[in-house]
Amino acid sequence: MIVDDHPLVREGLIGLLTAQSDFVICGEAAGATEARRIVAEQKPDVAIIDLTLSDGTGIDLIKELKARYQGVKLLVLSMHDESMFAERALRAGALGYVSKQEASRTIVEAVRTVLAGKLYLSPNMTELVVQRAFIAGADLSRPPVDRLTEREREVFELIGQGLSSRQIAVKLEVSPKTIETHREHIKEKLELTTSTELTRYAVQWAMEHQ
Repeated sequence: MIVDDHPLVREGLIGLLTAQSDFVICGEAAGATEARRIVAEQKPDVAIIDLTLSDGTGIDLIKELKARYQGVKLLVLSMHDESMFAERALRAGALGYVSKQEASRTIVEAVRTVLAGKLYLSPNMTELVVQRAFIAGADLSRPPVDRLTEREREVFELIGQGLSSRQIAVKLEVSPKTIETHREHIKEKLELTTSTELTRYAVQWAMEHQ
């Protein structure tokens, strides 16, 4: 089944997957509520889920489906940056993550891979996960944001609300330089490279934790 809030995306996926002789689409949904009903009724082998839905988040839906339907394999297909969200999807219970920018053959390969109960990530993301887990010694069982100190978490949440460093400094009654230092520490702990990546991550996190 396919869960995506864009009708054209669902239509394209249906055409792509039904062209495979061994694939059958048992349902499609724009949001989490409809997806829950279809999964309960149809018990699909694989659910392809976007992270942004019409009535919730894909991460929350994945967690729920993973807990209730162990036999359903979960695959994320999203426009969101894989380096920022793939690990979160895997921790939630997904077996794979595919960018919407990937070629159609990649999506088919990903579906077949998770159907077999195996993990699917892009080669670059696979290497990154290995580096984090074994070279850097990162604890992948903990969400990245949980690695922040209380003050860093506070700054991160304010970034997610759209505040500038100067506005955050005023709100927390510290200097802008102190906020910039916190931002650098946050980027390092979340393994982000640029301020733009940090802002995108923080805004998406804020949307999902409202």
